[in-house]
Amino acid sequence: MTTSGISDHEQIRQLAYRYAEAVDSRDLDTLVTLFVPDVQVGRDARGRDALATWFDPVLRTFGVSIHFVGNHRITLDDDEHASGSVYCRAEHEVDGRWIVMTVIYGDTYERRDGEWLFARRKERVFYGADATTSPAGPLRDRWPGREDKPADLPESWPSWQRFWA
Repeated sequence: MTTSGISDHEQIRQLAYRYAEAVDSRDLDTLVTLFVPDVQVGRDARGRDALATWFDPVLRTFGVSIHFVGNHRITLDDDEHASGSVYCRAEHEVDGRWIVMTVIYGDTYERRDGEWLFARRKERVFYGADATTSPAGPLRDRWPGREDKPADLPESWPSWQRFWA
């Protein structure tokens, strides 16, 4: 157990959840802090600033995204190192279409200053498919017996607004 009372496994699971929320809310500031400060970015760059520079155009290739984290296997190698696999179902709005993907992330984790962070995260795609019709549409909040209305997320996140400004 860590000093916060949360197990190492749970801290690492929370890291994956925080990643999904930061991506969906386009909160680049939070997203890069989930990685070790000296994270390797590509072949020639290191650090969180380089990671933010890499993520920014990637996250602009789609509009709304919804990442649902599923199975998460974690192996603790020692007190400061771990690895894991995280299954994820993601939906992305791309040019008015909805692309549904299932992926698995191959993760390497390191504990730095008492906090578990990503040292490396590699995505492998199982499939990506056009869902043909938008599951959301312009009025995303549709429920039987209620009037259709715009949904609150993701546009309601302040970080979303700043990202697209």
